Amino acid sequence: MEINLVRFNTDVGKTKPENMVNENNACPFCDVANLKNILDTDGDIIFLKNKYLVIEGADQFVLIEGKECHSDMPAYSREHMRRVIKMGLKHWSELLNCGKYEEVLFFKNFGPMSGGTIRHPHMQLVGFPKLNSELLFDPEELRGIVIAKENGVELNISNFPRVGFGELNVIVEEGGNVDTLADFLQIGLHYLTNFFRKNLHSYNIFFYRRAGIVYAKMMPRFATSPYFVGYNIHFLPRNITQIAEEVKRIYFDEKSVTFD
Repeated sequence: MEINLVRFNTDVGKTKPENMVNENNACPFCDVANLKNILDTDGDIIFLKNKYLVIEGADQFVLIEGKECHSDMPAYSREHMRRVIKMGLKHWSELLNCGKYEEVLFFKNFGPMSGGTIRHPHMQLVGFPKLNSELLFDPEELRGIVIAKENGVELNISNFPRVGFGELNVIVEEGGNVDTLADFLQIGLHYLTNFFRKNLHSYNIFFYRRAGIVYAKMMPRFATSPYFVGYNIHFLPRNITQIAEEVKRIYFDEKSVTFD
């Protein structure tokens, strides 16, 4: 079986700060004066090298989304959300095109079920000199029932989900509008954390690129199904059509939620 097998440094992992579960622990991203290896800023958005290199042989970076520790993307102003996404895409593209890496992962962990350790909103980029891009995803996992399409950008819900429930995707065609990408991501995350399931506190965003197309998957996170973990069985929920209709009604037809 062909897989991407990467070494994880458990000694470094033990030293990482954590305040996702232990909320009283100090937040390293709030202590801006003591941050090291800052590479770029846009106001209170900060791009820097990751201090804790748990992935052996890879270069790791962090994008701190702003100064507000207990905020997150669904609560951002539309302008701030767009700035965060533009900053992330800028550095993702630069790393992908610098010639040093075969692949660069760009993703966000949020909440105790997401695999993250720090509550402060942030995204991560990881550059791999060697990694098989073809094994990272299947484009079919990013397609589905179309909810909205504007400015070369599509929002949909997976009908071939990567794991199972409520996976919302954004597809950006070549030349597609980055602001619309950010807007659709914010809409999707607001829906997942406010309407999809009560008390959903965890999600991931995974970005992919292939043949000039950018994909982003918003994945709600809860205890992962043993069918998937043990047997690689994906679930297709029966209510994806209803979810698509609900998102369209709330955010596009009635426009009962705005982010300005």
